[in-house]
Amino acid sequence: MEFGITFKGFVEPDRARKLVVQAEEAGFRHCWFYDSHILWRESYPAMAMCMEHTRTLRFGPCVTNPNTREWSAAASLFGSLAHQSGGRFDIGVGRGDSAVRVMGRKPSTLARMDEFIDVVRALVRGEEQQYGDVPNPIQFPWATGYELPVWVAAYGPKALDSAGRKGDGLILQIAEPAICRWLASQALEAGRNAGRDMSGYRIMSAAPAYLGDMADCREATRWFPAMVGNHVADIVEKYGTDRDDIPPSLTAYIKDRKGYDYSKHGQSDNPYLDFITDEIIEGFAVLGTPEDHIAKLQTLAAAGITQFNIYLDNGDEENIIAEYGRTVIPALSG
Repeated sequence: MEFGITFKGFVEPDRARKLVVQAEEAGFRHCWFYDSHILWRESYPAMAMCMEHTRTLRFGPCVTNPNTREWSAAASLFGSLAHQSGGRFDIGVGRGDSAVRVMGRKPSTLARMDEFIDVVRALVRGEEQQYGDVPNPIQFPWATGYELPVWVAAYGPKALDSAGRKGDGLILQIAEPAICRWLASQALEAGRNAGRDMSGYRIMSAAPAYLGDMADCREATRWFPAMVGNHVADIVEKYGTDRDDIPPSLTAYIKDRKGYDYSKHGQSDNPYLDFITDEIIEGFAVLGTPEDHIAKLQTLAAAGITQFNIYLDNGDEENIIAEYGRTVIPALSG
């Protein structure tokens, strides 16, 4: 299993530089950033800064979307960062959540997301592309043939289908092993049905991790199931709850959900947390003693997870990175 960390844009530059150096030395392989330019500072300058202080850590957005940036500008940004880092750049892609909804705009369609992935990949590679209402074909004369790794964030059946057909990996914002196994199986099946070799396909569990007394851990991470809940609410609205390809355990917990405040996205002071139970928090995150973390991550690995990506948003970040380097990563490596 590989390990990653994810920053929000509120991490101050001096601290971010120190954290990525610490994470690389501890054995983490990826550093991801939220891409939500209104709620937090723009993440790509921070990635470029952190690249200059690391040698092996890979960087990328978790996740970007087709609607925030004009596609050639996005591809130029991604290709430039890949070149600047010596090939240490991936992207996670979704339909768009807080980055667009905080402006009152709607997420992209899945068809548009699929096209965005194809166009951006081709442009970064150096191929000529024409898309949308752009009248002239576009090609980067400076491109070097970089093959941009793309991870697709998904929960619903059609998004999982896109992830299997288009992605090099799948991002699941949850650490509940049974749900992860269920959702991952659909992406893998979609890829195989499209004729793809899925033997190297990667599956990420992105969720908070917190160490200590379980009551303290739950309080620190109570925000997370609410963030997941706004995605699940979209699925329920579109598909309902009586489907074989949607786990009942994923949808049942939002029954008493009353709303979601996107201005407080992913934050502990979001006002809509009352529906979150202790059982849900413990299921969705990785909490407790180092031994508890190791045991749960072993279960996630058995469910097919290849990367655990810590949403490093709860405080005590230096200690979490250090403890993972001392005990957790060595127990799961290899």
